[in-house]
Amino acid sequence: MTTIRVTADRDRCIAAGMCALLAGTVFDQDDTDGRVLLLDPTPATDHAAVREAVETCPSGALTLDES
Repeated sequence: MTTIRVTADRDRCIAAGMCALLAGTVFDQDDTDGRVLLLDPTPATDHAAVREAVETCPSGALTLDES
């Protein structure tokens, strides 16, 4: 089974919200400033959605480690 680990750099985040739209079980947005909140750094499901969120992040604030 593939394990993935997601990290989010809130300082790079521009609050576009694509991650929360694509993988809402893993990402959310802060109610104050709209920047990314990482809900689950090691999701067991939704890997395709997480990959898409990381790939489409406009600021490059998300990274993915697959091992």
